Amino acid sequence: MGKRVAIAAIGTMGDVQPFVALALALQKRGFSVILCTSSDFEEFVTAHGIEFHNLGTDIQAFIRQSQFDNAMSKNLLLYAPKLLRDGQNILKTACRELWVAAQGADALVFHQTTNFAVDIAEALDVPAIMTAFQPINPTGEFPHFTYEGPPPDPLFNRISIDPLFNRLSYVVQAAQQSYYDFPRDRMRTKLLGLRSRKRAGFSRNARGERIPALHAYSPTISPRPGDWPDSVTITGFWRLEDITGWEPDPAFQEFLAAGETPIYLGFGSMPWGATRNTEIILKALQLWGGRIVIGRGWGGIRTEDLPPSVHAIGKVPHSKLFEHVKAVVHHGGAGTTHTGLYAGKPTFIVPQFFDQPYWGKRAFELGCGPPPVRLRKLTPGILAAALDELATDQSYEMAARDLREKLLLEDGTGLAVDVIEESIAEYPGNQYQQAMGAAS
Repeated sequence: MGKRVAIAAIGTMGDVQPFVALALALQKRGFSVILCTSSDFEEFVTAHGIEFHNLGTDIQAFIRQSQFDNAMSKNLLLYAPKLLRDGQNILKTACRELWVAAQGADALVFHQTTNFAVDIAEALDVPAIMTAFQPINPTGEFPHFTYEGPPPDPLFNRISIDPLFNRLSYVVQAAQQSYYDFPRDRMRTKLLGLRSRKRAGFSRNARGERIPALHAYSPTISPRPGDWPDSVTITGFWRLEDITGWEPDPAFQEFLAAGETPIYLGFGSMPWGATRNTEIILKALQLWGGRIVIGRGWGGIRTEDLPPSVHAIGKVPHSKLFEHVKAVVHHGGAGTTHTGLYAGKPTFIVPQFFDQPYWGKRAFELGCGPPPVRLRKLTPGILAAALDELATDQSYEMAARDLREKLLLEDGTGLAVDVIEESIAEYPGNQYQQAMGAAS
C-alpha cells in the first residue's frame, strides 16, 4: 500500500481547489490522500474521488456574515475583535479535527492558515510540508506582497537601502502570524501533549530546522528570489482539470452570438459592498458601451435588472468560461489570476486585500493589462477606461498569449509531488527504518 498524505486547508474556493489538483496528482503516484477542509467543500472534494475530512465551520457562511462587510467597509477596529475571536475558534476546532484525520499519515501538507499542522506532524513524528500561493519567504529583492508603496529613497541620494527595507517589510507577516500562534500553543500542550513552543511560525520545526515549503504559483509570473533557502520550491500553479464537461447553455450561446466577444467581470469570493459594486459596473457600462459576462453568486455583485449588454452567469469553471471571453476583470486572487493568464487573456485586476494587489501588479508588469486599481478607489470612469483598453489594446493580448505558452510548459503538481516524496524518504525516522530494513 502507498504512503498516506493528509492535506489541511482552510479558506475560500481559491484556497481549496489547488489542493484538489495536488491530491489527484498524489493519487496518480500511488499515494493515499485525505483532504481536510471546511464542510462547504465536501461535495467538491468527494466529486473528484478524494477522501474528505471536515475541519469544521462553513467558511463561506463565516465570510458572508455582516461583521465582515462592516469591518471592511465601515470600521475595522469596531468589528474586527469579534471576527478574530470567531476565527481563532475555527482554528481550534480545525486543529482537533486534523489530529483525528492525520492518524496513520506519513506526511502532512498544510496551507499556511493551518500551521498547527506543524505541531501535529511533530506529535506523529512525520514530516510537515508548508504551502503558500504567494511569496512569503523574506527576501531582499522585493518587499512583502502586501506592501504597495514606492521604494525608499537612496541614503544620501546614492546608497540604495532597498534590500534592507524589503526584508524589514516582512515584519508585517510576523505580526499576522501571532494571530495564528495565539491559540496554537494551548493546543500543543492540551491536545498533543507537547511542550510549549511560543512564536512557532510555519517555516521551522521544533528542532529549529526549516521545513519544506511549496510555493504553488508560477515562477514565470513571480520569479524565485536568489536569496531564498533551498527548502523553498516554487512549483508552478496547481491547475485542476475540469471534470464537469461544462458547455454554454442555450441562453449563453444566444448572448455570445448576438455581438462582439464579451469581457468577463467578477469580484471573487468576498461579498462586500454589493450595492456600490453594482452601481459602478452599471455606470461604467453606460460610459463604455461594450458587452460583459458577469459572475454572480456570493462575490458582492447584484445581478437584478441588468441591461441586455450583460449576461449573468452562475457558478461555472473559470478555465472553461474564459475560453468564451476576450479579457478578464477580477479581484486578483492567485487562482483566478493564474487561470486567466493560463487562458491567455488580457487582465485588469481590482484588488481588495491580502495578495490580490501583488498579483495585479505582476499582471501589469508583465504587460498583460492596465495597472491594478483598488476596489475602494474604483470609479465608473476608471472601470470604463480599463474595459476599453482591454478590448482595443492588442499589446495586452500579445503579452498574455506569449505568457500562456510559457505557463503551459510548467508542471506544478508534478514538481510538488516530487518534493513530497523526497521529504518522506529523507525524514530522519524513515531513513532509520530504511537503514534497519537494509541491514536485515
